[in-house]
This record gives sequence, C-alpha cells and structure tokens, in this order.
Amino acid sequence: MSDVLAGLLAVTGSFFTFAAAVGVLRMPDVYIRMHASTKAGTLGSGLILLAVAVHFSEFGAGTRALAAIAFLLFTAPVAAHMIAKAAYRTGVPLWSRSVVDDLADAERRDETNGDDRAAEP
Repeated sequence: MSDVLAGLLAVTGSFFTFAAAVGVLRMPDVYIRMHASTKAGTLGSGLILLAVAVHFSEFGAGTRALAAIAFLLFTAPVAAHMIAKAAYRTGVPLWSRSVVDDLADAERRDETNGDDRAAEP
C-alpha cells in the first residue's frame, strides 16, 4: 500500500513540477514566471520529497525529507520576493497588458507625502 501512495505522490509532484516548467516557459514576464515557478515548483518538490519519505519509511529518511520540505516552504517565498524586488528596481518592465502597478503607485505617494518611515526607529 505504501508503494502505491508513494507512486501517486511522485506522479502528482512530477505533474506540478512540469506545470512550473511550462509556466516559466510560457508566461510573459519575470514576475508572473516567478509566481508559476515558486508556487507549483515548491508544491511539486514537496510532494516528491513526501513520496521519498513514504517509500523508504525510515525515520532518518522521513525527517530529512520533512526538513527539506520545511526549508522549501520557508525559503521559496522569500527568494521570489527578493528576486522580484531586484528585478523591479533594475527596471525590468511589466507585461504590456498589466493593468496595475501597485509598487509604482506606492512610491509616488511616498515621494509626494514624504517618506517618514526612514526616520522611525
């Protein structure tokens, strides 16, 4: 029974990882590509690691797989945020059909109102 569950987890994880790869290839700009790769890639990798833990059914393999899943869940959103922030600040353009640029609106408000956050401790 555990082999069937491990197989289902591995196939499902592979599907999500493949969807992340297709998203990276097909999405129009860096920001949407990051969203596809972070969400689907993390889920796919997590499911594959869970399949490894179920398949080997040893305490050591399970704890290492769970630690790797936790590492992915904690680091992937932070890495995507930092990459997006760096891309935005270096002038990587949004997709031409993007409707809203909330960060540009917030920066304009800060410039007109004076950014007091820098003076706060």
